[in-house]
Amino acid sequence: MKPLVVVATEGEIAPSLDLLTRLQIPYLITGVGMTATAYQLGKKVTQSRPDYILNIGIAGSFSKDIALGSVVNIVKDHFSEIGAEDTEQFLSFEELGFGNSTFYSSIPPGVCISLPQETAITVNMVHGHEPSIHSIKKRFPDVTIESMEGAAVLLVATEENIPCIQIRSISNYVEKRNRDSWEIPLAIKHLNKWLQDFLTESNQ
Repeated sequence: MKPLVVVATEGEIAPSLDLLTRLQIPYLITGVGMTATAYQLGKKVTQSRPDYILNIGIAGSFSKDIALGSVVNIVKDHFSEIGAEDTEQFLSFEELGFGNSTFYSSIPPGVCISLPQETAITVNMVHGHEPSIHSIKKRFPDVTIESMEGAAVLLVATEENIPCIQIRSISNYVEKRNRDSWEIPLAIKHLNKWLQDFLTESNQ
């Protein structure tokens, strides 16, 4: 059983490209954001259906209890911006009666993921302003992680009935924007260490 590895940018997966080629594991670089991801992944799985999808990438954490560079398993992901404003109230996609905005991972039989489980939101605009951070945390008190693609991958997987795992490595905290505090190289290093170990063990 082999996954289709899905990632937004080449930089996030570059350290593992040689291994993917050697193990003949397909991968897809979608581009950043939920729209590019949904299009590219939807197109890919209709051309060649994978055994399961393995979505990896870096992400931000709302919780400083999660150390930068930590690798986590996203088991639940929300499209947090899909809905409507009603004065100061936000009406979710579900409340409007338009469908689902929350999606779940699904680990295929025989695959083991021994990582901390977290809940995420997927956004078009990453948070970097304290009032908006406070607002989104109030709406989603259980959420610890933020990315720009995760829920889009899970949506495609759900619609196509393909098992899907989402793994994220934490590059920054969701706070007032401060690039000097980000640890992108560390997050990419730890993400690819996990990926290489996982794929090597899975192919033994």
